[in-house]
Amino acid sequence: MVKRYYTKEKFVNGCILLIDKPYNWTSFDLVNKIRWLIKKRFDIKKIKVGHAGTLDPLATGLMIILSGKKTKQISNYQNLNKTYVGTFMLGSTTKSYDLETSIDKKYNVDHISSKELNEVKKKFLGVTKQTPPIFSAIKKNGKRLYKYARNNEKVLIPEREVEIKKLDLDIENFPKIKFIVECSKGTYIRSLVNDIGKSLDSGAHLVSLRREKIGDFSLKDSISVDYFENNLNSEI
Repeated sequence: MVKRYYTKEKFVNGCILLIDKPYNWTSFDLVNKIRWLIKKRFDIKKIKVGHAGTLDPLATGLMIILSGKKTKQISNYQNLNKTYVGTFMLGSTTKSYDLETSIDKKYNVDHISSKELNEVKKKFLGVTKQTPPIFSAIKKNGKRLYKYARNNEKVLIPEREVEIKKLDLDIENFPKIKFIVECSKGTYIRSLVNDIGKSLDSGAHLVSLRREKIGDFSLKDSISVDYFENNLNSEI
């Protein structure tokens, strides 16, 4: 891990932090925590802190946090490809497409073979259309989609174009499938998993998700929130 010495000037002039987001934290929780720690340590009344791409609360892994003048460059980092690893379960679905909500339907998986999984995998590689999940922070008419979902309100969600550059599936523990995905900005892995289930005439929901890379930035070079807090004014 690269050693750094953090100062007030570095954060104000612009700093890039690679943080491993904890489970059950929102992306906003992480940004707010980092901002609060910086303000407290250096007695700063106001400083800009932002992130270059959200992660769902139940996902963990790499987030790029930028401070000060570097926040003007956030879009440069948001546009980078992302790499994820995780697991999904075939044969059941949830309304949120992950474990945030309980299983609502169950499906047969006896007809699904390794050959079918390989064929489905090919179907999703390349540029494709995807509908984001209604349990997401995307705004529609000024309102977050998850608010519509929690109120059981129906809303039309427009498709978006995404690109899946890599999709590897490990069926050793079928019907639980391990995967690796490399994809473009704006790709919802939950929606990808849900769509895979549909394409197999079954259902699927995300069980775990971890982001390993954003462009050339790697999770292995990241630090935890606790590590950052404990070493804020020392070499790390």
